[in-house]
Amino acid sequence: MTPPDGGGRRAEDAAAAAEAAAPLDLLLSDAALGQLRWLRPNASLLRLGLRLGRRPRTVARRAAALAGELGRIAAGHSAAAAAPRDRRFADQAWTSSPILRRIQQAYLAVDTLIESLLADADLGWRDAERAGFVVRNLVDAAAPSNNPLINPLTWKALIDTGGLSAVRGLRALASDVATAPRIPAMVAPGAFEVGRDLAVSPGAVVRRTDIFELIQYEPATPRVRQFPLVIVPPMINKFYICDLAPGRSMIEYLVSQGHQVFAISWRNPDARHRGWGLDAYGQAVVDALHTARTICRAPKASICALCSGGIVSSMVAAHLSETGRLGELASLCLGVTVLDQTEEGTAAALADERAAALAVAVSRARGYLDGATLAEVFAWLRANDLIWNYWVNNYLQGKKPRPFDILYWNADTTRMPAALHREFIYLTLAKALAKPDAAIMLGSPVDLRTVDVDSYLLAGVADHLCPWQSCYRSTQLLGGEVRFVLSTSGHIASMVNPPGNPKARFQVAPSPPPGGAMARPDNPLDPSDWLRAAETRPGSWWPDYSSWLAERSGGEHNRRTTLGGRGFEPMEPAPGLYVLDR
Repeated sequence: MTPPDGGGRRAEDAAAAAEAAAPLDLLLSDAALGQLRWLRPNASLLRLGLRLGRRPRTVARRAAALAGELGRIAAGHSAAAAAPRDRRFADQAWTSSPILRRIQQAYLAVDTLIESLLADADLGWRDAERAGFVVRNLVDAAAPSNNPLINPLTWKALIDTGGLSAVRGLRALASDVATAPRIPAMVAPGAFEVGRDLAVSPGAVVRRTDIFELIQYEPATPRVRQFPLVIVPPMINKFYICDLAPGRSMIEYLVSQGHQVFAISWRNPDARHRGWGLDAYGQAVVDALHTARTICRAPKASICALCSGGIVSSMVAAHLSETGRLGELASLCLGVTVLDQTEEGTAAALADERAAALAVAVSRARGYLDGATLAEVFAWLRANDLIWNYWVNNYLQGKKPRPFDILYWNADTTRMPAALHREFIYLTLAKALAKPDAAIMLGSPVDLRTVDVDSYLLAGVADHLCPWQSCYRSTQLLGGEVRFVLSTSGHIASMVNPPGNPKARFQVAPSPPPGGAMARPDNPLDPSDWLRAAETRPGSWWPDYSSWLAERSGGEHNRRTTLGGRGFEPMEPAPGLYVLDR
């Protein structure tokens, strides 16, 4: 469902959209309080000013360099130019018009100065992230491309449409401001229909509880693997990130490879469900595993879990170990999941105990955390991609946003119960999963070292929310054999990675030498050491995971002709009912 114009530009925009989208579970404090609190003056900005005040010579040198560059720009002698990937200044008028070229160059010169001053201040990690977040957002907002009187695209649209672009832009602005998340729409509400364009892999709901539906997918091969796979999605995003359009669906691919696949579809909770916490969601995972094993008549089942779904699933695995039931788990796959919450990245920098306490109070009063508010907060972390890009397209040009399936999924959020919100924040601030017995799941102390089943960990090298180094630290926490895979993509593009993309790459630890001299390569403590030794392989990681999973999924047997089983008769066809609830 992409428009027929500009194939190269569509591909570029689709890639940018995939890199910008992300599960929203990482921003739980700021989502409850709103992003505007970080755009106000704060102590980090004060410390930035004090640090620069103690370096007058450095500031003076930077100011003199800026003045010299502005002089060269005015005289037309500057060679400054936007980066090739900077889509804000892609229109030819920014370079062909002497006035627009000078405006662009002056803005870029000021941007360079500010980045240099941020580096010169030499702030600590947290202050640098916080101050940089505010300053960069202000600089991005001031870009001349966002100014309707300056951007040449505004005037071209006005001329081409006879002024209708302005009317459409104002109408779109009024509509977006009227309802949450109060940011430019990234995809038109009717661009896709779940069950028609997305989440169309054939299957049926085989279990429904208050908290989840379990979907079983129809086998696509005459023979299937014995041990089924249960997919556990994030708690604040819909499950169909694993079942996008045909050809881009991981579920479709795994079924085609002979795997028996089930997927959890979380209910969209409201204030009535405020008490659902980690135990409620953990029990749901346990119940889903039991159902999948019962239907498939298998002694074991595997888990493939994403983001916060991976956090809960790893805790469930520790619970199974503590209660002597780890033998029910065949393998564990964690996609873009951070278990060791060591402070890294802007999202972690914006969180603190005071903000967390206020955020918990807000969600407790409402009964839930709104996914739309999370989407707004996240958008400001990637303002150029998710705010100003659509500001220009939707408002200045009066165009509808392009229909990208990932961005449609990204906007199709669910709510998070207040209890789960509170407990996730505790896990983050206490870094509880990195400490044996510091967290509890279903009455069992969580010690990830006891999870000695084989694990497959996926991260994205361009992931700005879950730095791959943070994901890698899970190799030091889990007790079994761990295969760490690093995709060349970002947070969600690393998951939606179907075979056939000629640009796709992934990195893994080197294969053992022939002759069995080494059973498997160890994962060193330092992720940099792993990266230096890793080998790059072309293509998608999906076939790699499918082969790895097949080795841990028992033998093959003939597929059954019907879905479900005794006590778990098929109900609605996939994608079920819960995914449609907004």
